[in-house]
Amino acid sequence: MENFTVSTPVLQSNPPSLSSGAGRWLKSKRPAGEIDLSKFKPNPINPEVLENEEQVGQVQLEEIKQAVAEKSGDVVMILLGGRGAQALYRLVGELAQTSALDDVLGRLHVFTQDALGPLRMNNPLNFVADFKRLLGETFFRKVKSFTPIQTDVDDLEGQLMHYADRLEELGGIDLFFLGLGPEANAASHLAYIKPGSGAGFEDIAGMIPIYPTVLDHHINKFKVGGATVTEADEAECRAATHIMTLGPAAILRSKRIVQSIVDADTAPAKRESYRRVLETQISNEIGERARQLDENPGLWLRLHANVRSLVLPNVMSA
Repeated sequence: MENFTVSTPVLQSNPPSLSSGAGRWLKSKRPAGEIDLSKFKPNPINPEVLENEEQVGQVQLEEIKQAVAEKSGDVVMILLGGRGAQALYRLVGELAQTSALDDVLGRLHVFTQDALGPLRMNNPLNFVADFKRLLGETFFRKVKSFTPIQTDVDDLEGQLMHYADRLEELGGIDLFFLGLGPEANAASHLAYIKPGSGAGFEDIAGMIPIYPTVLDHHINKFKVGGATVTEADEAECRAATHIMTLGPAAILRSKRIVQSIVDADTAPAKRESYRRVLETQISNEIGERARQLDENPGLWLRLHANVRSLVLPNVMSA
């Protein structure tokens, strides 16, 4: 585990109490590209409005093909949970049944970005189960490797550390598919980095306690997306204790980020959350900047210089 700075317990905590609702974060010794938070230049995000989810999926597939074409070695790709990439997964799942994408798929190291745990891997509210439903088993046989966050283990912290270590071993993220989750007061979560979790720019991954609003959002997006969920499945999901997620360092060090927001009709709070990410003036004062990012983690995207943001027209409506 030489890439990480660790303490006891395994994940560094800031602040140290999980009961406060803050997160416990795993720091990477590899810098996020800058020496401190003040060195990251805020960038504008320019929404690219597409007509429908199918067009979003086509653009996302072209991004995968381009990432593979531009790199001589294998490509590390992070899957997006929820609605934002479902059209992509259906499209790729169909093409995986043919040889059309074999040269592309055979170059991909595929990772998930977040998880709720503990939770059975085959629970339909588990991201991995949903990926397998949409992408199909053939996709997972053809990719170079698939590394999910395991959520059916006793040691969730150890699993997250193993997962992050594998990501580092492969050289970091080439293509990161991200969404945007709504939070109170038009704030937002990115991956599952929630407001007030204390995530910093050196944090590669972390764990935070489950909170009710994200559970409701998580379960609803799976149901709207077509997952068949029983009462027992939902009860098990609601009994999960922690969210495991990639952190700001993983986002900032990614070579390319493609964001997609397609579900403003069923999650209307995303409109205001997205608008706030676009319009917020990010402070140059280091303390205030850190406060802004912790209060509204969606702003981490503004510190990355290579972001493509795909949205549907309903995201931009009042």
